[in-house]
Amino acid sequence: MKKLVAAAVGGTMVGLVMTAQLTGPLIAQEAARTKSTYEQLDLFGNIFERIRATYVEEVDEQKLIRAAIKGMLTSLDPHSSYLPPEDFDAMQVQTRGQFGGLGIEVTQENGFVKVVSPIDDTPADQAGVEAGDFITKVNGESTLGMGLDDAVKLMRGPIGSEIIITIVREGTDEPFDITIIRDTIKVKATRARLEGNSVVLRITSFSDQTYVNLETELNKKVEEAGGMDKVNGFVIDLRNNPGGLLNQAILVSDAFLEKGEIVSTRGRDSGDSDRINATPGDLSQGKPLVVLINGGSASASEIVAGALQDHHRAVVVGTRSFGKGSVQTIMPLQGDGAMRLTTARYYTPSGRSIQNLGVAPDILVEFRRPKEEAKEEGVVKNQRFEADLRGSISNDSLTDDEKKQLKDEREAQEKTAKLRNRDSQLAYALDMLTGLAVLKNAN
Repeated sequence: MKKLVAAAVGGTMVGLVMTAQLTGPLIAQEAARTKSTYEQLDLFGNIFERIRATYVEEVDEQKLIRAAIKGMLTSLDPHSSYLPPEDFDAMQVQTRGQFGGLGIEVTQENGFVKVVSPIDDTPADQAGVEAGDFITKVNGESTLGMGLDDAVKLMRGPIGSEIIITIVREGTDEPFDITIIRDTIKVKATRARLEGNSVVLRITSFSDQTYVNLETELNKKVEEAGGMDKVNGFVIDLRNNPGGLLNQAILVSDAFLEKGEIVSTRGRDSGDSDRINATPGDLSQGKPLVVLINGGSASASEIVAGALQDHHRAVVVGTRSFGKGSVQTIMPLQGDGAMRLTTARYYTPSGRSIQNLGVAPDILVEFRRPKEEAKEEGVVKNQRFEADLRGSISNDSLTDDEKKQLKDEREAQEKTAKLRNRDSQLAYALDMLTGLAVLKNAN
């Protein structure tokens, strides 16, 4: 036993000696790193003074410093940026759901401005701007190599004024121009409508109105349908939704989950991690859910789709989402605007990071451009049935109510078939919802 104790003490002493030997080099490395940082700051100061003193024209010192800050932040990733006071104020207005502009969410890719998605019923959407479009010119001025904030400023202007943007679109041979009239953008974050016995919840953005709109619209449509017993399920349409506020994505996810993790965020340090769980209560009362996504579904949209998918609460239909799996924190800068800094990555309940990967749908359904009326899928023209034959005997096994129900079901099916021509993805989602409702009722 004494030998064991001695061995243990000896091991501790060796450990102490090794620690003492390692501490010296670590301190030296940290000192060298600090010295190097101060040398770089001295270099920055030196360059700043030389520009101010010897540049061919007198410079605006505040503008120069802001440009340096902007460059430092934009070098990190596409979503970190400096917000001058006027941009910071505009951003705060935008999250409240009303602002002036074109109505598009943009990012930067390969030196060009790329449309993440147009916002529903805005000038850009009505003019035909699509998710994935590259904006190569604004009023004839090239955006190649232009900072994202500068490009956004170029697209801003007085309400009612005209702007011409040049678009490069995949599948189109030549660039083309789109003329847009700037307007006040009023975003109703959630709209709802009835499609047969299904409720379609269209969520266009995650502003501070989103969850309140969702709850109000959902309850209104359920009441219009005649109660939850008459509803076969819900479609949550997140297509071309560029995201927004994290807390709203959490509230929307929680609206359809009874328990379990919704999302986790992990920063550089373990202490910066957070995990958010659902609370009891499901607005849909357990009815089947289908979530629609596409390449314009980003950030907060992906949190909702990922959470409902991982909990097997919804079937996700459409195409792969955008793949923005990072969290930005807005940090005010003592009365001089703010900085938007990427501070964490978020993960779905199963531990997936969707950064650069996106959420993959359970069922891949590509969007098909509308076809001509004569080629509608599912509607066969001039088809004859037994009932059309002269002298055919009637069906005496059905009551009048049953005949009416069959007629209503046939009309609903024909309506869905017509919808396939206008919006094939939504039509598929509604078909899927009908099938899930049938299976649930059978059980």
